[in-house]
Amino acid sequence: MRTPELTAALAEIDVVFNGEASPGEFGCARYCCPAEDAAYLRTPGSHVPAELVSRFLYKGAHHFTDHEAAMRRLLPQCAHAMADGTLADAGYAPHGLSVADWRSWPGGQATAVETFVRAWWRAALTTAEPPYPIPDLFETACAILGGVTGPLADWAPGPEADAHLAACVQQWLDDLMLDRRPGFLWEPSAATLTELQTWLGEQAPARLRPRGLADLADRAALLALPYDARWSDPYWVR
Repeated sequence: MRTPELTAALAEIDVVFNGEASPGEFGCARYCCPAEDAAYLRTPGSHVPAELVSRFLYKGAHHFTDHEAAMRRLLPQCAHAMADGTLADAGYAPHGLSVADWRSWPGGQATAVETFVRAWWRAALTTAEPPYPIPDLFETACAILGGVTGPLADWAPGPEADAHLAACVQQWLDDLMLDRRPGFLWEPSAATLTELQTWLGEQAPARLRPRGLADLADRAALLALPYDARWSDPYWVR
């Protein structure tokens, strides 16, 4: 899953985070981070085994002496693994970048992170079969960026993007109709959830109908309405 934009973003990550390390890192040695594993985080430039990259990225911040430094150390390999589809989601904790205060990182690091995540998400939207399910990609991008505004702005119409939109609406609609968070590990704020509902209610119907999904489009349009109006809409009595 590569586009020229994503390739350039990865190259920038490689440059900006070159030489990063967590010099005082000993991890959670008693339970889950043997000394030989933590040594990778203290050593800049060495190749971290892929299994460790995935494990470290999905460990809670409390498992690290310096979680922020550990994430910076892992970021080049993390970004490439995300783009290549080789990053394994351990499934028991959020992506490490989603709990790191990366916007406060020095130099061009914050810009490089945001540029990469947006490019990664846009590449997925133009790929018929991205390496991860598109709802998971959306959640990861939103969790790292801290909201849905950027990923939704990037969700421009197109054959693959509209197919992905249909898949997400089908997966999310029942929960969103009830003002419930879909099956996200990430916990968006109420305002963020409303932003997602409103965008889907306003944008999705016109992109679903040409795909022969008229009923799904009609139900998606209800998301733009307040809760009570949603359930009293004439759709339900036709």
